[in-house]
Amino acid sequence: MTTRRGFLGGLLAATAAPRLGWSAVGSPSFIAAARDADGSYALHGLTSAGIVTFSVPIPARGHAACGHPTRAEAVGFGRRPGHFAVVVDCASGGPLATLTPPDGRHFNGHGAYSNAGDLLFISEQEADGSDGHVGIYDTERYTRIGSFPTTGKGPHEIRMMPDGKSLIIANGGLDTVERDILNTETMEPSLVYADLSGEILDKVVLAPELRMNSIRHLSARPDGLVAFAMQWQGDQSDPVPLLGLHRMGKAPVLAEAPLADQLLMKGYVGSVAFSGDGAEVAITSPRGGWMQRFAPDGAFLGALKRDEICGLSALGDGFVVTDGLGGVISLDAAGPH
Repeated sequence: MTTRRGFLGGLLAATAAPRLGWSAVGSPSFIAAARDADGSYALHGLTSAGIVTFSVPIPARGHAACGHPTRAEAVGFGRRPGHFAVVVDCASGGPLATLTPPDGRHFNGHGAYSNAGDLLFISEQEADGSDGHVGIYDTERYTRIGSFPTTGKGPHEIRMMPDGKSLIIANGGLDTVERDILNTETMEPSLVYADLSGEILDKVVLAPELRMNSIRHLSARPDGLVAFAMQWQGDQSDPVPLLGLHRMGKAPVLAEAPLADQLLMKGYVGSVAFSGDGAEVAITSPRGGWMQRFAPDGAFLGALKRDEICGLSALGDGFVVTDGLGGVISLDAAGPH
């Protein structure tokens, strides 16, 4: 049995779980791919109080998971370069399908269901050259029905926009073999919006001096404001912004903390999320051991010190965060509690 401490200590990524159809598995607030205390890997449902409501094994280390909007089904994605995505029935604990990338490609750790639940989108890249694609699957039988290019290298997280009409894609800009980076000097990270057929609606490329700021993780507010988190591939002593805010068709806003706080993040963000009320956006750095909070206009609001802090999501009007020691913290505008 997974312990609360063991599960949260191994938390890799979490997304808010849907409500309809999930009562049979305890109506979890979150779904996560995690490593258990015995070294095995699983998908878990988690309540807002940190209680595990279901646990389903997956074959290897996962990175993220997403839940179907109505059916008690979830998909766990292997850590990049990933070679599996496992669809599980969270009520029976049985696998429904194991998806593998086409020859010459691998999965990149993230995916998203359409709002109607009829389609599943998975981030993937070519093994040779790292050009990005979004794989499209019909969820009736989880069969692959197509793909479209992300117009960038090394896509990582993809999310459905709140209106359900488009995807937001984080092109990390990295050309990699396994996890080795080949193109530090020529990186071009980008934020891409595409409709569900793959037509590009908008594309944001960072300024040349920030070309080594790999765009990795995403959050979207119900009104369409997008937050994107970055990981700096240059000198860690460079106090570069690690959070961006963007609306389709407009210029991005890059949010920066005061110099000392900026350097404490060690150039790395593991998670990003808007608060439940949308009044704040936060980023976490497990390498630096800090969470930073910002207003939606990019103004710095404060920081929280916590060793190996990484897991982050909305909870109530505020946030829930987890750390590498199994701690769970909820916090709002007044602070942690």
